[in-house]
Amino acid sequence: MASQQPSLAILVREPDGFTVWPGPPYPPGSSPPQRLPKTACSATSFSTDGSRLLVTVAQASATVYDCSSLSVIRSFDLPGLTAAALSPTGSYLQTFQKSSSPQVKNVTVWHVDSAAALYQHYQKNLSKANWPMVQFSADESVACRMATNEMQFFDTNDFTKGIAYKVRLPGIAAMQLASAPGSHVAGFVPEAKGVPASVQIFSCDKDAQNQVVARRSFFRCSTVQFHWNKGSTGLLIVSQADVDKTNQSYYGETKLHYLTTDRAFEGIVPLKKEGPVHDVQWSSSGSEFAVVYGFIVIAGFGNLPGDMAFWDYTEKKLIQKAKAEWSVISEWSPDGRHFMTATTAPRLQIDNRIKIFDYTGSLQFKKDFEKLYQVDWKPESPERFGDIADLTISLNSIKIEETKKQGQGSKSAQTSSKAPVNVATKPAGAYRPPQSKHTAALQDKLFGGLAPTGGEMSKTALRNKKRREKQKEKKAGEGSSADDS
Repeated sequence: MASQQPSLAILVREPDGFTVWPGPPYPPGSSPPQRLPKTACSATSFSTDGSRLLVTVAQASATVYDCSSLSVIRSFDLPGLTAAALSPTGSYLQTFQKSSSPQVKNVTVWHVDSAAALYQHYQKNLSKANWPMVQFSADESVACRMATNEMQFFDTNDFTKGIAYKVRLPGIAAMQLASAPGSHVAGFVPEAKGVPASVQIFSCDKDAQNQVVARRSFFRCSTVQFHWNKGSTGLLIVSQADVDKTNQSYYGETKLHYLTTDRAFEGIVPLKKEGPVHDVQWSSSGSEFAVVYGFIVIAGFGNLPGDMAFWDYTEKKLIQKAKAEWSVISEWSPDGRHFMTATTAPRLQIDNRIKIFDYTGSLQFKKDFEKLYQVDWKPESPERFGDIADLTISLNSIKIEETKKQGQGSKSAQTSSKAPVNVATKPAGAYRPPQSKHTAALQDKLFGGLAPTGGEMSKTALRNKKRREKQKEKKAGEGSSADDS
């Protein structure tokens, strides 16, 4: 008998606390019911598998909830609490507290069910790059941390043994453990005294420690971002230098590199044009990845109008266009049937809202907030939802009209696509950066030949268009006069 599909859930955090909603669909015009009464907190986060929820109050406490029943599993009173994180399946809680001296160990790994402190050490500083201090594989069978000139591994069956074995890497400044499975670990050594920076991959097998599996060296690199694929066979590395020597980017220079654990490939990822790498995402299968790069990013979020295009990836077919202006957050639901966007504080202090679209781009739900801090889908494994049979049927029923070509004498081009009912028709002026000469071509690729939603031309664009037409008419008149003479 097939296992029952998990239900979707959404966490919503406002200034007075957080609550949990059941997932969509919702009755028209109604607000989702609250599965949990609003609870005061300073931060919330799910375990990677979505089984447990961590709720913290700064400088005071950390509480772990069971996501099925939303009941409290364990609460920890932790004076001076600065940061906390759950392991992937929620078995362990890692906390960082303020410490007045190295003699007071301020990083602790707790066993959630028993509330036992399994491991402790002193850490002077906390940063985004080194938190959480202890990294776990997805199944929590491997755990390790970065220390001076080495990576240290634990016996997850008994943390009280301390460090089980080490991998030496002099000068290491960052590391990333592969997650599924936890078979390899990558370490980064910055450039120093004429020696290029390097990324080295090691096996997590105790018997193969200190043996480099793969290596990549490069100059002009001060920091890196690691992206392991599912299967832990490939690693994407975004290398970044503080200064771009070509003077093309204010944000420095970035490059994308790729390493495989079987040494089949080691090198830079060829991109069609120059420009910074903004984001890298692996597919759920781990066999493909997508890169957002270049000096122009037509994303439509942040302070932009928010044009979106929904595509059938398999058929490479545009399904529908929609709008989510000023969005800060955008995320697909675990079942692939819904897409959520949100405008949150402190990024934007007004017009905070949540929008939920279905997979065809149709707006299904919208709710405004006076102030919204956070909104997240509860994580679930996509495999638990199985195939989406109705998705294929629905996509085949959607028709988008082709762009009609205008006659050669026409002064303007128009599109004949049907506008979705949820798309606003209010004109919205878009920012055009200095390097935007290829914007039209990029929009054509992104929207499949259909003009992005956004209404009519702005007044400035319309005025410039009329001026160009008058200049053409004037030149045509001058030419005819010369012919007559």
